[in-house]
Amino acid sequence: MVQTLSAAAARRVALAAQGFGRPAPERVGTRQLNGLFERLGLLQIDSVNVFERSHYLPAFARLGAYDKSLLDRLTFRPGSPASDAGYTEVWAHEAAFVRVRDWPLFRFRHRRYREKYLAGKESWGLTAGRETIEWLRSELAAKGPLAASEIEHDANVRQGPWWGWSEVKQGLEVMFRAGELATAGRTRFERRYALAADVLPTSVLGAAVAEPDAVRELVRRAVTALGVGTLSDIADYYRLYTAETKTALHELIDAGDVERVHVEGWVGAAGRPLAAFVPAGVRVPRAIAATAVLSPFDPVVWERDRLLRMFGMHYRIEIYTPAPKRVYGYYTLPVLVDDEIVGRVDLKSDRQAGLLRVQSAWVETGREPEAVAERLAPLLAATAEWQGLDGVVVMGRGDLAPALAGADELIA
Repeated sequence: MVQTLSAAAARRVALAAQGFGRPAPERVGTRQLNGLFERLGLLQIDSVNVFERSHYLPAFARLGAYDKSLLDRLTFRPGSPASDAGYTEVWAHEAAFVRVRDWPLFRFRHRRYREKYLAGKESWGLTAGRETIEWLRSELAAKGPLAASEIEHDANVRQGPWWGWSEVKQGLEVMFRAGELATAGRTRFERRYALAADVLPTSVLGAAVAEPDAVRELVRRAVTALGVGTLSDIADYYRLYTAETKTALHELIDAGDVERVHVEGWVGAAGRPLAAFVPAGVRVPRAIAATAVLSPFDPVVWERDRLLRMFGMHYRIEIYTPAPKRVYGYYTLPVLVDDEIVGRVDLKSDRQAGLLRVQSAWVETGREPEAVAERLAPLLAATAEWQGLDGVVVMGRGDLAPALAGADELIA
């Protein structure tokens, strides 16, 4: 018999799977950060730094304040051909940190990128970029790891607006996504590229995982990390094709690793119930106690249809929206209180002034601003301290702003 979960139970299952609702550790060290990777499987990377770079935020949301240099040492240091311990970067969901030992699971994706960009008759690597790629191979072989900015070449000039990549950068990224290059750490957040054999261990480079096996393992991990999800939710976690995800789910169900469930209120566009999946034997927590601001690239948030279905939140990041057309703000973060998302705040770390600026603050429909502010204000004060800032300033924009500005924790 297929189990039925209430919408609230599904939220609690999903948040518990993501590491919410646990007592905060007295001290966050490398063991706790490694445990976070074990639970989530990856940390998505994004360069926007108006508040804080995205990969630092999931740990803060789940573990509390920690020394960011510990995460830097885990993720930014160069890999070693002698060991598969540590972390590297691949295109997992998007660009993400993953464990070095998981690199073979993404070989099939390297192959797909290679076929798309380097192998086909019209591929960039066989037409306009062929000479650039050949030159980059020899340059990295001769000089070792290099950042794009360190490479001297006539083609290393941006094309078009500020987001345009030079031909050199494009070549590096194509080779990186195809698995020919790997990261050799980062310097001031800029990725350093190296030939994969120079920074990854032979045990990893030589490991062969058949594509169906790799997909099935990634699907299993996605189900575990999500706690509960639909076919599209699960496929999205590692950006897998729907058909291959569906096949893997059937195999995992047959093996007793995954179970089907129904979630009340989860219906598709035609009004039909959506099939959902959970790890076998999943337990439903009685309650989730948590207060957190979530990165736009947190696994709880990144699949927007799931966010709307599970938490009732319609959310779009407005970084690329012209300022006059923004509804909520440049870098709004959803506010999680217990097992519900109750608001959103647009945060900016003003390091010159030593202040965390709440540029706008909003409650979700039906929420009481005073109740949300009571839970959020202490978190914002702790967030400013974690960022090394002296205090919090609440600007006037948004229906949560007045209650937040009047909170005792934020009044100087």
